[in-house]
Amino acid sequence: MKSIAIFPLLIFAGCQNAGPAHTAKTDDTLATVARIGTPPGQRDTTTLGGMWYLQPMLPSDTAAGKVPTLDLNLEKSRFSGNTGCNNMHGEFWFSKTDSSLSFGDKMNITKKSCTGYNEPAFIKSLRSAGRYRLRDGVLTLLSDNNTELSHWVRKPGIGPKALKA
Repeated sequence: MKSIAIFPLLIFAGCQNAGPAHTAKTDDTLATVARIGTPPGQRDTTTLGGMWYLQPMLPSDTAAGKVPTLDLNLEKSRFSGNTGCNNMHGEFWFSKTDSSLSFGDKMNITKKSCTGYNEPAFIKSLRSAGRYRLRDGVLTLLSDNNTELSHWVRKPGIGPKALKA
């Protein structure tokens, strides 16, 4: 049944002209692109700004019952979101020219306790980010030495590495 629903979308994507790449305008479209990947011959048009959801890699990533989120406001260089347990906000810096990205040292984080969740490791991972990569609807945060720290998508549970709930 899923292949029937995706088939018309693949035909539509294949019929796009060779001009500028199609810019997705809705989260639903971005989620579809994240599921099927960027069609051949088209560049990824995902932007850094907006809401991102952590693509869980381990059951402990969602041990507190929530999927961590990042909402990146490019105009104000501010972010907000959720660690999977606590709400957070602060400043971040990014560059469109060399894909540099870093989160400010002064993150404001609420103080709710969530057993079984390693929030300090999550925060350490964010603070270790020095670069980012956007590919096929996935935001990857990287350390300065290009080690992958985390993967983020536009909708929770989307993507090949998402855990089954």
